[in-house]
Amino acid sequence: MPIAKRKATHARHYQDQPQTIDADGSKHWITRAANFVADVTEAKPGATLTRAQQADEYMAFVVTGRAIVEAGSERRNIEPETLLIMPPGASTISMPDGGEIIRIFSNKATDLTTSAINAAIYADAAAEVTPITPWPQPTDGFKIRSYRLADFKSPDPSPLKMRVFRSTNLMINIFEPWSNRRDPGKLSPHWHDDFEQMSFGLRGAFRHHLRYPWGPDMSKWEDDEHVTYEASPSILVIPAGVIHTTQDIGDGTTWLVDIFGPPRVDFSSKPGFVLNEADYPMPKRDA
Repeated sequence: MPIAKRKATHARHYQDQPQTIDADGSKHWITRAANFVADVTEAKPGATLTRAQQADEYMAFVVTGRAIVEAGSERRNIEPETLLIMPPGASTISMPDGGEIIRIFSNKATDLTTSAINAAIYADAAAEVTPITPWPQPTDGFKIRSYRLADFKSPDPSPLKMRVFRSTNLMINIFEPWSNRRDPGKLSPHWHDDFEQMSFGLRGAFRHHLRYPWGPDMSKWEDDEHVTYEASPSILVIPAGVIHTTQDIGDGTTWLVDIFGPPRVDFSSKPGFVLNEADYPMPKRDA
């Protein structure tokens, strides 16, 4: 079992001040992991989110509000609750009516990684995390890709109902919203040896349980964390080696999104589990 090299990041957007505010009043909460960074935006009507020289693909989950997206010669109208994968290069996402959108970039987006609320935690470059090596290019080349969640049924037989999508550099699991609370007798504490997980609370309240395994140096031992996020949105960044599991709590609907970078091989190796696997080939395995 690996020993975690850093503490988890707890970002409570529902009570924390945003990292940046645009001239039009749109607010951005920016949180990073070693390999990727999330920009959660409360967009004002008419807001335009621009990437002038994006080095690689990025994801954008339009949660509420409609969007107009452009890249190269492409232009598309996008409904709420749609996942976008945007190509490298210049692109814009406009929100005519405003709304909530989360964009996820690799750590090549240094303008965002340096602005993250937890940038200092990753100043050492996090050598314990395997860096992103891009997976093969999509079968029909880079372009705007949109996945309206209503068109995709979860293949997950468990009550969690995972919905997993991947790009060349990232993976996102947008769970189906939960109306029933997770059984506390059937939690799933686990850890990741060499990659991190970002858990984004979209709706409802959550309690995250974190355990930091002990190494030989007692002075570096950390206490368990049982952390409650009373509302959403929120982000938890789970370092490699930290044992973790999550409960949704309280009343009403809860909704969670997990983010990884690079794509997970274990999920990708299950036929039919990654919902856009036909668009993104896996790397060839060594014979």
